Amino acid sequence: MNKSLLFSAALLLLHCQSTTTSSAEKSEDVPAPATKEMAMALPVNGGETRSLSETELTGRFNPVGHPDFVTVGKPYATKSGMLLRKEAFEAFKKMWEAAKKDGINLTIISSTRNFDQQKAIWEGKWIRFAQETPDPEKRALRILEYSSMPGTSRHHWGTDIDLNDLNNPSFEGKGRHKKVYDWLTAHAATYGFGQPYTPKGTERPFGYNEEKWHWSYLPLAREYRTAYLKTLNESTIKGFKGAETATGLQVVERYVGGVSKACQ
Repeated sequence: MNKSLLFSAALLLLHCQSTTTSSAEKSEDVPAPATKEMAMALPVNGGETRSLSETELTGRFNPVGHPDFVTVGKPYATKSGMLLRKEAFEAFKKMWEAAKKDGINLTIISSTRNFDQQKAIWEGKWIRFAQETPDPEKRALRILEYSSMPGTSRHHWGTDIDLNDLNNPSFEGKGRHKKVYDWLTAHAATYGFGQPYTPKGTERPFGYNEEKWHWSYLPLAREYRTAYLKTLNESTIKGFKGAETATGLQVVERYVGGVSKACQ
């Protein structure tokens, strides 16, 4: 081969190496597209929109210090440090004052719970019921009578509260909170609150058992429920013992969705 051909071949080899190196460097320098968290924009008052993300809907955040949450303490709650959405708390204070004038004492005993707090409740029961109810789905159904799977609780949203007691008979018959329940059923809707878990029947065939103590601030909670049902499914329910049962039990449709007609 003559010198001219050798020189041309060398130049071609150098060009190929340079092109390969440049492409490799380019591919390392360009970051992969960011994965955007699923969110849903819903209309609110004044023509504005509220964007509800998966993080917000499933409670995977810390509400302490969150700009939309406020601390709830005495005389409204049994202990300091509870949290609620600002709008929900303002509505509750008005309801609390009205009830007080009628001789009714409304006391919040549970409010916002994030994913980790709900996980502690769920897994405590999961372990406690293990020997008596070894079948995973049956055990999950037993817990789901009154407790939500982490990531599906309305308490994640900062819109829901438990009042006075966690025992239905206390709000019935001669129970000490019967007058409280009667007042709530007559007046709570005036302040935007409703009872999501009414008796199960033809109107509400699925979901948790009745909870006379559980009340929800509906102007916000309706938005959150709508966003949850439209954007999330059982694939997002994970990270705790028994999570694998969520799909078979249709937890999103039957438990997140399974509320009274007035709260839909």
